[in-house]
Amino acid sequence: MTGKNVWLEGLPFPGLDFSAEILREVRENFTIKDEDVILLTYPKSGTNWLIETMCLIYSKGDPKWIQSVPPWERSPWVENNYGYNILKDKEGPRLISSHLPIQLFPKSFFKTKAKVIYLIRNPRDIFVSGYFFWRLATFVDRPESLEQYFEWFIQGNVPYGSWFDHTRGWMSTRDKENFLILSYEEMKQDTRSTVEKICQFLGKKLEPEEMNSVLKNCSFQVMRENNMSNFSILKHKFLAENEILLRKGIVGDWKNYFTVAQAETFHKIFQERMGDLPPELFPWE
Repeated sequence: MTGKNVWLEGLPFPGLDFSAEILREVRENFTIKDEDVILLTYPKSGTNWLIETMCLIYSKGDPKWIQSVPPWERSPWVENNYGYNILKDKEGPRLISSHLPIQLFPKSFFKTKAKVIYLIRNPRDIFVSGYFFWRLATFVDRPESLEQYFEWFIQGNVPYGSWFDHTRGWMSTRDKENFLILSYEEMKQDTRSTVEKICQFLGKKLEPEEMNSVLKNCSFQVMRENNMSNFSILKHKFLAENEILLRKGIVGDWKNYFTVAQAETFHKIFQERMGDLPPELFPWE
């Protein structure tokens, strides 16, 4: 993998709107403020669902914001050029998105009280979701087959590097009071409880009708029909014309694609890499 990717310290990043210079600048000089809230994920973990949910919590269920502004402006990615340039001049509390591993994250964060929500997901489902997304993207090295992407994924030769390294790195901060871990699986199973957990973490309160509106408007079907949220306004530039970002939004889709051998290989690697961490961190296992 070389081609279209941007590389920094052995990790590949998308070739579109990324540069090693900005990635270094973000780590060394970007200032995280105490009042910032950071939405942190490994790619294809439910990032846009989390952004949508957060924005609806902020607006108390009013959907006008999510229907009129795309997610990359509501909660910009700090590591790409576009998001960095929005965030570095933005006043007041900021909603910040990032896929960065801990070693490339802004150093200033570790001296602040800024709150982080880290959304994790079964890496097998991440793998499948990533395959169907990256093979259509025009700004990364695209896999030729599911089998090739499987090798890339387990070796960490995919955008943002290894899921295992990313997750282990951020899990090391899990006991800090400004760090909240959520899982995609639990969010799917009981969205209301997850929203309540987020509100408690942020010190926000929703009235019953506001909560109902949050739940309605962050649902997969409503997001899929919202042109601000499904990335359809970008598809002619960066994705195949007949595709939108939200494909299935389900748990366990990996079972439809893994061979028996792949499932066994992945289970063995997962146990080797993550087996010493508390099992309750991974509700899908």
